[in-house]
Amino acid sequence: MSEVVEVAAAILLREGQEGTEFLLAQRPEGKPYSGYWEFPGGKVEPGESLREALQRELQEELGITLERAWPWLSCQYTYPHATVRLKFFRVVAWQGEIAPIEHSGFAWTRIGAVSPVAPLLPANGPILRALDLPSLYALTNAAANGIDAELARLESALAGGLRMIQVRDKTLSPSERLRLARGVMALTAGYPGARVLVNDDEALARAVGAHGLHLSSSRLMALAQRPSFERIGASCHTAEELARAAALGLDFALLGPLLPTKSHPGVIGMGWDEFARLSEKSPLPVFSLGGMKPELLETAWAFGAHGIALMRGW
Repeated sequence: MSEVVEVAAAILLREGQEGTEFLLAQRPEGKPYSGYWEFPGGKVEPGESLREALQRELQEELGITLERAWPWLSCQYTYPHATVRLKFFRVVAWQGEIAPIEHSGFAWTRIGAVSPVAPLLPANGPILRALDLPSLYALTNAAANGIDAELARLESALAGGLRMIQVRDKTLSPSERLRLARGVMALTAGYPGARVLVNDDEALARAVGAHGLHLSSSRLMALAQRPSFERIGASCHTAEELARAAALGLDFALLGPLLPTKSHPGVIGMGWDEFARLSEKSPLPVFSLGGMKPELLETAWAFGAHGIALMRGW
């Protein structure tokens, strides 16, 4: 097998008039895949860390100085000329004006919109789908709060910007869970882009027209192939489970428990360092779960999380 080339890649993000936008750059003449569009970045040189390589490449390619960047996904791809292992960083602050120093041009694209440029490098296609995931994932807790109170809480959260919900509450009776799921679907119908996933119950998810399915870790490990839903996530606790979620081609994973929680008294949790170690090589967006609060979102980003998942604090 040929040597794997380590690459640091940047997803530059800014707020546009219609939502968050990201930057794509066009490969110049004379390079493999010339004319294709990609996320800026390049090869890690001997002695460099991934972040140091990212800083150097942004200076050389775009003329900007890195200020703030969060580690994100990792993926490996074999091209005819090389096998590359890319580490993507979400870059949220920089100094200087962007210029296509080593590219033929660049273009800003709104997350979730059809790209105005083509073709994209093959390795970058799945990244666009991952970018479209919200950073907050809410799990219902109607068993503790009551169905009506939970729906009222959800209505307020949707008005405040929440866009991804998991109908969990596996201890409710089938009829109660059906009423909850129908209520959640009715509330989200008025919010374009809102997605509802049902925990483990494919029949219920299809009955209410949910956008996806969320797998428990035991269900994840028992599956031979991805179920046919638009979005599928899974709860993971180990490197083996994360690898299984990636092998099945799921859209994202939850990893935890991270910190102590009321639902798991006496469980300390894996902590941020272990979370970062387990999620570092994941090709899937990973949400931190367990003891999360909205004010921990930037901490989660700093340790490589796509976002946070929470049951009480949303």
